[in-house]
Amino acid sequence: MECCRRATPGTPLLFLAFLLLSSRTARSEEDRDGLWDAWGPWSECSRTCGGGASYSLRRCLSSKSCEGRNIRYRTCSNVDCPPEAGDFRAQQCSAHNDVKHHGQFYEWLPVSNDPDNPCSLKCQAKGTALVVELAPKVLDGTRCYTESLDMCISGLCQVSAGFFSFYFSRGFCVSSLCSPAI
Repeated sequence: MECCRRATPGTPLLFLAFLLLSSRTARSEEDRDGLWDAWGPWSECSRTCGGGASYSLRRCLSSKSCEGRNIRYRTCSNVDCPPEAGDFRAQQCSAHNDVKHHGQFYEWLPVSNDPDNPCSLKCQAKGTALVVELAPKVLDGTRCYTESLDMCISGLCQVSAGFFSFYFSRGFCVSSLCSPAI
């Protein structure tokens, strides 16, 4: 039975290390001033493949305000999607196919590479010139541009600094390579 497998040697130590590293009481250097609670657990990845984003939150414990950010991001699911998965932006457009737009149903196709707002969900009605912004922002992990690793996070295009490493203008690192400061 899966639930009753015997642990291999070293498992208790690994489990203890996991608990210590994931503890809400473990503090990073920036938390030690006492104004911030510990970073919370990482969220589920926004995608299962193709590169997504995960976030962690922390709470300000001061009655005034805290310096720094209450959210941090990292990339996740950095494995290629199978070809049959299709384009992530196209999936988001097609999710609106069963919603009437001005009283009519359309089959929506993605409009990519918008230089003005690459992280909005703009879609074109198939067979027409009608282009509509169906959402102010795409889902986290959507590529800003088709031929780029730049990724939309919270509606903003975060510029890739290389192998899935993203440095936000907000002053924090987003990367599967950044060690999570818990």
